[in-house]
Amino acid sequence: MDIVALLSSREFLISVLAAVSAGAVVFTFGSSFIVKSEMKSRIKRVALEREKMRAEEMARLRGNTTLDSRGSIRRNEETKNYMKNVVQRFSLEKAFLDEGTVDKLAMAGFRGQGHLTTFLFMRFATPVGIFVLVSLYLIFVMYPDKPLFLNLLYAIAAAIIASFLPNVLLKNATVKRQASIRKAWPDCLDLMLLCVEAGMSMEHAFKRVAKEIGQQSVALAEELTLTTAELSFLDERSRAYENLGRRTGLDNVKSVMTALIQADRYGTSVGQALRVMAEEGREQRMMEAEKKAASLPPKMTVPLILFFLPVLFIVIMAPAIITAFSQTVKSF
Repeated sequence: MDIVALLSSREFLISVLAAVSAGAVVFTFGSSFIVKSEMKSRIKRVALEREKMRAEEMARLRGNTTLDSRGSIRRNEETKNYMKNVVQRFSLEKAFLDEGTVDKLAMAGFRGQGHLTTFLFMRFATPVGIFVLVSLYLIFVMYPDKPLFLNLLYAIAAAIIASFLPNVLLKNATVKRQASIRKAWPDCLDLMLLCVEAGMSMEHAFKRVAKEIGQQSVALAEELTLTTAELSFLDERSRAYENLGRRTGLDNVKSVMTALIQADRYGTSVGQALRVMAEEGREQRMMEAEKKAASLPPKMTVPLILFFLPVLFIVIMAPAIITAFSQTVKSF
């Protein structure tokens, strides 16, 4: 009973939350150093992607298909057996899989059947696990005196909220990845234009730019490497361009890929198309910077009112108040 009282006490819960907050702060500051140390290994894995794609294409030519219905090459990821068994036993693909799930995972950088199986399993296991944990905590620790159906009702509400957690995490990863690609895309176009005007083919241009842009955006380097492999193996080059636009999900990338498809189809100058798109990319980045600069004064209004003006008033009025108060005390 002492342990139950300790776990349900306010001081214990406050201590746990404080420890979690401190751990989150330490992890936030430490993750930046970890990401920097892992960047070189990630770039090496991206460089090996083309060799993996070559092996998969050779397997496809021998009879093992590794292309999806849209012609995009997918990596075969290994998942744990229990995840596969759960997905197959409960038919989670019919329940959670739709037409855009694979593309959403690709936008977040997760490709292959392994990542798809893991995502479907997490969508099923997260609400179930949260329901069990919350039920046990409420029934045996937090509210043992309350009716059972009320605790179960709270647990069901927590499970419903937790069911959105995999989609929220996937959306967060997609936004971060798209932000990295969007930031490095204008520089990528400039480098690609230089490579094309130097006489390189599109395959060699993509390969060279992928190596150079990796220090700025690993996600973009990975996508360019995959596009290089698809340009070498797919029957139609337009499929590789379309797959790049679909994997990134960015309008500016899709517009550039559309221009490359038209240049390849009608025989127009690829360098001219890239030059026009590069100029538009630089103008768009400048417009976004001006937009952020213009939105800064309204954003600073609330912090100034809440934090700066009260302190300013205190500094200005405090001497007068102190003087008036001292004179009042002397008069009495």
